[in-house]
Amino acid sequence: MQLPQLNEFFSSLSVLDYSVLLVNCILILFAKPILKRFARGNLSAANFNFRLYLLRGLNLIIILVYAYEYLYAPAEGDSHSLKLLGILAILYIAHLSNYFAQFYIHKWYGKEREIGGNKVYIETYQSRLFSILIAIIITIIAVIAIIDQLGFDSMLEAGGVIGILGVMLGLTQASWAPDIISGLIILNSDMFEEGDIVEMDGGILGRVYKTKLFHTEVLNITNNHRIMIRNAHVRDKVIHNLSKFASAKGLRECLSFNIGYDTPVNEIKNMFGEAFETACAKNIPLEAQYPPEIKVLETGDHAVTWGIFYHIKRVDQIIAVRNDFRKVILLTSEKRGISLATPFTHLQISEAKPGL
Repeated sequence: MQLPQLNEFFSSLSVLDYSVLLVNCILILFAKPILKRFARGNLSAANFNFRLYLLRGLNLIIILVYAYEYLYAPAEGDSHSLKLLGILAILYIAHLSNYFAQFYIHKWYGKEREIGGNKVYIETYQSRLFSILIAIIITIIAVIAIIDQLGFDSMLEAGGVIGILGVMLGLTQASWAPDIISGLIILNSDMFEEGDIVEMDGGILGRVYKTKLFHTEVLNITNNHRIMIRNAHVRDKVIHNLSKFASAKGLRECLSFNIGYDTPVNEIKNMFGEAFETACAKNIPLEAQYPPEIKVLETGDHAVTWGIFYHIKRVDQIIAVRNDFRKVILLTSEKRGISLATPFTHLQISEAKPGL
């Protein structure tokens, strides 16, 4: 492009044109701090970068289309580039409007909670419901604006486009509607929320990471990986919320051990009592103010199954507490000469009863 053409281009721009270009350039430069300021929840690096590139890409396309319109098609007021520019502007405004609306809805109607030392706003029934409603309203307005931008002036043409979108949603509703409804039911029931420690079918222990629109994410604290479950399937599972205690004492846990019949009861109770005191002295997060309950769980053929019941409130460390406390009990049993190995049956019938 020659210098006279550039001069002619810049001289043809109005104040509004300069404002549009300036705003898009500013948004490209400051997209990252804006996203960080209005980021909702814990965004992964990949998700954050995707949103960042999306915003910057839309801004850049708007600038390029705007420049093309003025440089190569200035006389065509009804050119395709103008329509494309209008559609991109509508999409960009709709995306930003939804982003900011979701942020403030989450802040106003969400629930503040401390997770991992950070205060975050977690999803609630009200915030999810209002988020869906505002997203639907913004989408409808954007679709109507795009239809008008494409030149579908008659009601028949506009209704046909909206009708096609409605048919597509109706045909696919079986794949998304149950999860959205189930997600709202889960949030409304308040059975569990983000940050809670839950135990699911199969003995899986995990922290609820997110209850999203279509699925729930759980961080498996046993082997440190993420589990994704459809919201409709979550309602079909038996889920134990370990973070919601039935007593002020905390979560009641039990470790069981098979000990031979030849070991006196008092020695077993003293061994468990000493192990509990040792564990508390080692700063294992047990509730030391509540003495352990030592009970016989089962009298089997080979051994007696003893259980020691204790309380904890740091359920996020439940795996570590179980392992550390079991280790302390093992060392205490060795110290006292009590075997935790299941013995063989020590009484056998050597002669059959007469008459048999």
